[in-house]
Amino acid sequence: MSPELISILVLVVVFVIATTRSVNMGALAFAAAFGVGTLVADLDADGIFAGFPGDLFVVLVGVTYLFAIARANGTTDWLVHAAVRLVRGRVALIPWVMFALTGALTAIGAVSPAAVAIVAPIALSFATRYSISPLLMGTMVVHGAQAGGFSPISIYGSIVNGIVERENLPGSEVGLFLASLVANLLIAAVLFALLGGRKLWARGAVTPEDGGVLGKGGTEPTGSVPGTGAGTGRPGAGTGTGAGGGTGGTAPAAVAVRPDQETGGTEGTGVLLTPARIATLVALVALVVAVLGFDLDAGLTAVTLAVVLSTAWPDDSRRAVGEIAWSTVLLICGVLTYVGVLEEMGTITWAGEGVGGIGVPLLAAVLLCYIGAIVSAFASSVGIMGALIPLAVPFLAQGEIGAVGMIAALAVSATVVDVSPFSTNGALVLAAAPDVDRDRFFRQLMIYGGIVVAAVPALAWLVLVVPGFG
Repeated sequence: MSPELISILVLVVVFVIATTRSVNMGALAFAAAFGVGTLVADLDADGIFAGFPGDLFVVLVGVTYLFAIARANGTTDWLVHAAVRLVRGRVALIPWVMFALTGALTAIGAVSPAAVAIVAPIALSFATRYSISPLLMGTMVVHGAQAGGFSPISIYGSIVNGIVERENLPGSEVGLFLASLVANLLIAAVLFALLGGRKLWARGAVTPEDGGVLGKGGTEPTGSVPGTGAGTGRPGAGTGTGAGGGTGGTAPAAVAVRPDQETGGTEGTGVLLTPARIATLVALVALVVAVLGFDLDAGLTAVTLAVVLSTAWPDDSRRAVGEIAWSTVLLICGVLTYVGVLEEMGTITWAGEGVGGIGVPLLAAVLLCYIGAIVSAFASSVGIMGALIPLAVPFLAQGEIGAVGMIAALAVSATVVDVSPFSTNGALVLAAAPDVDRDRFFRQLMIYGGIVVAAVPALAWLVLVVPGFG
């Protein structure tokens, strides 16, 4: 048995054990990286740790630390109230506002994880307050980021268009952008319809003082539908997959609110600006400016701002460190370290070259789309496209496959799966969700990510490749 095949089988075993034994998948993945890296790939500790996502570790810790402070001092409550007033009480519009906001940020040049890191904590705090499915809100944020992610001036668009030019392939910058925009917009519309959006419209307008515990007229909350709701739970619950168990059930009628959160009406302090909240708002604006305007690292910037706020208001920030999503950090960093071992030992290249050597161009095209989707669910989307586009060159040169359509299909397949909890964007959504059962939310994201991986590459191939565009 080849080393590459052994490494893939070990990954399958990790998934099975984590699912059936409720062990944190990240811890299992670290053990697997040590075993496979040492015994199969002949890597030393430095080679194994080369795949550790240090930048993602800092982003997850920094962003969740900063927004834990914002939740503790009531800043997110103020932002939620402001958002309700902005849309004149139409809560159903908020998921679309978050979709458009993240899309605009990535379209003008923000890296997708940076946009999600900025928007997701606010969006998910809103979802908690108004009994909206966190799965709906989180996926709307991620798909929004990907909708704008391939504009001609975006980071992803510039990288992919540069690869296409370097490989002397015909390309269409506008076609690539529109393919990603339309695909993510359609997916978002389907999610909105299935995950409670229609009931949100039926709820009508609310006031910020309604608090989202009950809908207008005392009806039950509409943020969840069977099979998609995430129950409330203690903050910071574990993130390993649970045994068995589906995702059925609806959200409870009351939204869990921590004692330090104030949700009073117009006379309550939950809607007033205190010095701590003003400083936190300034810190959030500074985070946006630093990341988008000066290209500073989102994680390091967030940690720095959180430390400044903690120093000024230690009472508000005392519990913030404990609310960092440590179990999520372990999960994501462990899995990505193992994926790094796969890359070090050439497993990803081995699989791609095997597919690229198939003599049937259309079959090779759909398999490359699936490889891009599966691997991107655990690794860098743009990095995978950078590896797969050159592998597609030989059969694209034959003229039987349209290059423009193939590149667009690869781009859509490799990025729409970023809703996976193992990707950077999915991990940020999982870590940012306050007051949810993280085990359950993790399973929901994993199931939804699996559906996307299974369905979208085939649809992208059928719509973009089979007609022969380009």
